[in-house]
This record gives sequence, structure tokens and C-alpha cells, in this order.
Amino acid sequence: MPNYDAKKKGSILFIVPDTYQDDNYFPLGPAYLASVLRLAGHKVEIYSQDIFHQPNEELADYLDNNNFDAVGVGFLAARYVETMRPLASIVNGHKKKAKFILGGHGPTAIPEYILKDTAADIIVLGEGEKVIAPLVDDILNRKDLRKRDGIAFRVGNKVIVNKSVAPIANLDEIPFPAWDLFPIEKYFDRSLFIGSEPDDKVFPIATSRGCVGRCSFCYRMEKGIRLRSLDNIFKEMKLLNSRYGITYFRFSDEMLLPSLSRIKEFVLMLKKLKIPVKYSCNARVELAKNKEILKMLKASGCKFLNLGLESLNQNVLNLMGKRTTVEDNYRAVENTIAAGIHPGLNFIWANPGDTRKSLRDIVKFLIKYDTLGQLRTVRPPTPFPGSPLYYQAIQDKKLAGPADFFDKFKNSERLTVNFTDLPDDEVYSALFAANSFLIKNHFNKRVKLFKENKKACSLKAEAMIDSFKRVYFPKTEADLKFRGSRHYLKK
Repeated sequence: MPNYDAKKKGSILFIVPDTYQDDNYFPLGPAYLASVLRLAGHKVEIYSQDIFHQPNEELADYLDNNNFDAVGVGFLAARYVETMRPLASIVNGHKKKAKFILGGHGPTAIPEYILKDTAADIIVLGEGEKVIAPLVDDILNRKDLRKRDGIAFRVGNKVIVNKSVAPIANLDEIPFPAWDLFPIEKYFDRSLFIGSEPDDKVFPIATSRGCVGRCSFCYRMEKGIRLRSLDNIFKEMKLLNSRYGITYFRFSDEMLLPSLSRIKEFVLMLKKLKIPVKYSCNARVELAKNKEILKMLKASGCKFLNLGLESLNQNVLNLMGKRTTVEDNYRAVENTIAAGIHPGLNFIWANPGDTRKSLRDIVKFLIKYDTLGQLRTVRPPTPFPGSPLYYQAIQDKKLAGPADFFDKFKNSERLTVNFTDLPDDEVYSALFAANSFLIKNHFNKRVKLFKENKKACSLKAEAMIDSFKRVYFPKTEADLKFRGSRHYLKK
């Protein structure tokens, strides 16, 4: 983006909230915003609770002993009750003159509720790179925020939502993330991924924003897809390799390669990089139906292709708005495995139209195509605020609004809204039986194929099954802390 010449220079703190786990993903959002603010001449600090797990009391002391003009936090709705409410209380109690700014997917869809509930001062709506530097200038110069597009803000008990800002058309204008402000080596230690070796350094990179789809369970801040130029992407990859030794790139895009021409150019440019590259990426199943494309991806270093399959029932897929078929799912996974790439098998069950049979079909599929790259289990959909499923739940009177959502949402492994015709207890019983079977099968397969220790695998399976049992049939609040099998295996 073009440099922004602020009249005054401010001091901004970004807090990366604790996610209470050790497999941390480098936070690209605040890293991009920090880079923009530094280009505008501001001082930026990062408080990495995600890495160091500092308690909120320690954060309070840090705020007491430092002065900032703004304190920023981005978050997803899934962590709101657990993380953001207590964090907001600490920030409000110790920020002194600083403006408390929120951003990201979590608050953008429901700014009125979030501002009143957290008592934060401002929410940046949607993408923040175009808004954040002028907003800080407004704060420093005490300007009228009603004239600043792309934000919502609180004046006492009143919330004002300004008009939105158009998404950034040319993503190449956004400066590279401010990696140096973060404890970056700590992320290397915690981010081994499928197909990586112990000496690989794994790191995320974003090459686009958005998606061509509009699935019912997905919340997106804007429509459509925008792409960085491949020249810009490879410049960043070279820099990450030369500066930090990155050899495995986790492309975080919802759709890394939306067209055949871009795929061919991408693979060709990878060959010209002259550095050993491995990578993982996300894709719609249409891409994986093409065997030639998969061969090119495999040859260029692709180790893992994460596929949004979601269901094996055509009626459910249609109701989701997936615009794919059951046959597409089968062909995509079979072709991916045949190409020598691990497929990511993503399914959710308890959607509108789901039945016991549709769950049995998913379980059979996951057993048949388990390459042991990941242990995949099945979870219900969560109608996060802003998603079509959220508004459907409100229309069907299964949710009354954001307050009701956050009251009912406990964990992504549990029902927030039951969209099936089955009672809740039968949904949980079906999920417990399905996931127990998948876990046992996965570890038995590891013993047979990899000759892993049978007793150790059995203990892992039993512990994981017990965790699922407790999250489905909780007796205490602590039973709801389980974060799913993928996090479990990394502990």
C-alpha cells in the first residue's frame, strides 16, 4: 500500500490472545497491520499471549507500566467467551488513555453487540490495512470518527456503524508482514505439519483473499476472490527462505489456485525458485478432479491438499450451497491419493438434511481413505455470526441473536444449534460412536503399517475417546475444554 504520512506518531500495542494450546499458527492479521502502521511512522509492539501464555494479570501489569495510544486485538467468534470477554475487561481496566480497537471475523458481523458487550471503543470492519493508519491519525488528532469509513465505534451506550470500505483490489500493495516484531522462532518450533521433516521450518503465507464459493456454514467478510501476483508471492517466499530458512510453506488461502492457467504458472515459477520447497494448500474438490493438475502439484512439492468435502449426501451438499457432487468428492480424494499427496478430509455432520445414514457414509469414507496423514474425526456445523447458517437459525427461531449464540456455543465439537430431526442426545450418541470407531481404526492402522507400539497407540486412543466422551456428555465445565483430535495429537 502507499506510504501514509501521519501528522503525529503514535504507539500501538497488538495483543495476540492466548488460544491455550501449543500448536500455534503465526498471526498474519496483526503482522500485516503492524507493517502498515510502521510504514506510517508509528511505533508498534506485539504482546504474544499465544506463545508465552502470560496470564491476564501479567498483561494488566504490562499495560500499567506502558503508555499506548491504541490497543488492538483481532479474534474469531469461537474464542469470544473463553478469551475475549476476560481480555476486554483487563484492557479496559488498564489501558489508560489508549483507544481499545477490535477487528477480524469475530466482531465484523455483529459490531453493535460486540462493542456493547466488551465496552471496546472501536471495531475495524472487514480488512484493516486500508483503515488502520488513518484511524490512528484520527485518534491522535481527536478527529470526528463519524467521518472515518470502515469502522464502528461507541459513544457511551450508543454504537455508530459507518459505511464499509471496499476490499483492497490490488493485494500487492499490502506490505509483507512485520515478522521481526514477533517471536518468530517460537512458531517454527510449534508448527510441524504433514509431509514436513524435523529440520523443516514451516510458516504460513497468504496468496489471495476470499473464495468463489458461498457455503452456508462459512462466514466471509467480503464476496469474491482477489489474487496477489505470483511475482509478489515468490518475492515473499524467497525472503522468508533467505531470512528465516523457511522450507515448508502453509498457504493459508481458502483457494490457492483458482484456475488452470494460474496453476501452470505457479508450478513453473516454483521450479525457478532454486530453493527446496514443500507446501500445503486448500482447494475445492473441482481442482483435485484433474489428475494432470495433481501430478504438477506433487512434482512441485505439494505434500497436503486440504479438501472441503463436508458431506456425502447430495441433498445436504445442495442445502450447503457447495455446488459439488458426491461423485466429485470421491474422485477428488482418489486422485489426490493416487498422485502421492495426503488429502485433508473435512466433514461436518448434523447439517440440515443429515441423517444417521449420512453419518455412516462419512465414517466408511474416512476409514477407506485414511492415509494416516491426519486423524480425522467428525464435528457438527457451528452457525457463526455472519454465516448463512446463522441467519437461517435466527429465521427458524433456533437462535435469537448474538447473545443467544454466545450463550449456547460451548465448543466446536458440540451442538450450538441442532439442524437435524434427531434429539440432541441422539446426535451426541451418534457422533461419539462414529468418532470412537474412527480413532480406534486410525491407531490400529498405525500399528499394522508403521509398526508403532501397540500399547502406546492404545493408550492414546483410549485417552482421546475419553475426551470426546466428556465433551459430548460433560459433567463439569472443564470437560468442554477439549479442542479436537488434531490438537490432541500435537500435545
